[in-house]
Amino acid sequence: MTALSDRATDALYGIGWSTVRKLPEPAARALGRTVADTLWKRRGKSVLRLEANLARVVPDAGPEKLAALSKAGMRSYTRYWMESFRLPSWSRQRVSDGVEIKDIDLLFDGLATGRGVVLALPHMANWDLAGAWLTRARDVPFTTVAERLKPETLYDRFVAYRESLGMEVLPHTGGSAFGLLARRLRAGGLVCLVADRDLSSSGVEVDFFGDRARMPAGPALLAQQTGALLLPAALWFDGSPVMRGQVYPAIEIPGTGTRAEKTSVMTQAVADAFAAGIAEHPEDWHMLQRLWLTDLDPGATGPGGGPR
Repeated sequence: MTALSDRATDALYGIGWSTVRKLPEPAARALGRTVADTLWKRRGKSVLRLEANLARVVPDAGPEKLAALSKAGMRSYTRYWMESFRLPSWSRQRVSDGVEIKDIDLLFDGLATGRGVVLALPHMANWDLAGAWLTRARDVPFTTVAERLKPETLYDRFVAYRESLGMEVLPHTGGSAFGLLARRLRAGGLVCLVADRDLSSSGVEVDFFGDRARMPAGPALLAQQTGALLLPAALWFDGSPVMRGQVYPAIEIPGTGTRAEKTSVMTQAVADAFAAGIAEHPEDWHMLQRLWLTDLDPGATGPGGGPR
């Protein structure tokens, strides 16, 4: 990416946060749908990748159904952005009214024990809204990590945005994040991690919708090292202004095995919970990147024996 495109990217996000925030909510929603439909019609790389990923999630879907799913997926993705641009100006009541999560007591009861909780989420619906709901509507602070973005000014925008919502944000790179997260958990705190795509070389291979993918080891390792509860969750939209969600039962630490073996078992359990949520609401899974190992290495052999 050139310096010019870096500046242009940062400027576009800046315009989004400054301009979309001022729009009436119905106008922002309409703008999001228009942007989504325009991008979908152009059939760019991100849309094609989303459609290819959805084909794994819904393997019996024909071309028409996949096209409809990817169109709905782009609308869900732009809803995330429209809401995120506006979130800093939402009142506590608006945030509170905008989220409903099943079995959230699993999280609150876990925190009440003082053990600390790791909440693991896939890229579904609006995880920033879920975070704002915890910090603003339920007065539950938490710590998370953010992927290093280019340009650095764009990364700084995202950190400032999430900190304005009450989150403690640590950089994904740099080596000190794991230790700080562990300290927060030992103190009985909450750590929220988006954990369906590995951003390092230390991910764990899992079975995911019939093929191998790599997911972060961090949630399982943190739970093992600190004794914190590990809770997977999923989020989705249902056509209303309210975002829905589900917290799944805690993933137990295996009683036997090496650290690596325990991490593998626990990460697979996280992947299985994610798969359950994504299968029920595939259009709200915002995976516009390559995920499966056979897609990351086009020369590899797919599960059916042929190249992908």
